[in-house]
Amino acid sequence: MCEILIPACHGAAIDVKEGQTIAVVDIEGAQVVDFFAERAGNPGEFVSPGVTIDCNESLRLQIGDLIYSNLYRPMFEILADDVGEHDLLHPCCRPEMYDFFYHNGSEHPNCLDNINRSLGENRPIIRPINLFMYTAVAPDGKIEVRKPFSRPGDRVVLRARMDVRLGVAACSVSESDCNGGKCTPVKVIVED
Repeated sequence: MCEILIPACHGAAIDVKEGQTIAVVDIEGAQVVDFFAERAGNPGEFVSPGVTIDCNESLRLQIGDLIYSNLYRPMFEILADDVGEHDLLHPCCRPEMYDFFYHNGSEHPNCLDNINRSLGENRPIIRPINLFMYTAVAPDGKIEVRKPFSRPGDRVVLRARMDVRLGVAACSVSESDCNGGKCTPVKVIVED
């Protein structure tokens, strides 16, 4: 077993083998986790929320669903989920986003930089699976980010369907309800 603590507003790279399980734990509750992954040895194949929406024909993830790569291959299977509400729409927060909404992007910690730094890359945009993030979608298509439903200790458990390298970040947005108004650490547990 491998247990990784990711401090608030930080990220980590984690290597996972096919068949291993990944538990992502919201330690204090109401904390979003930006969950990104690349196929081991091939950063050109990576997790895709858009393809996941397409293949599952849903904006929501449920137990038993698969999370797909940009090449329409299954990367993960959802084995357990204490929350049942995750976001597949938003890209990683980044300096430009902080400037647009809050006028404070300079030097603000952000998930794009945290995941890129962890993976040793420089992707211009990353579209992760935003675990625990609650985005309300109105009938007219308007969206609103609200406080996550996750409580202390809630988790999502996935099984890797291929060898992957994860880039995981504890989201850095404290300016809105995205993380309940504060940023806290998260934990990732990988087991055989």
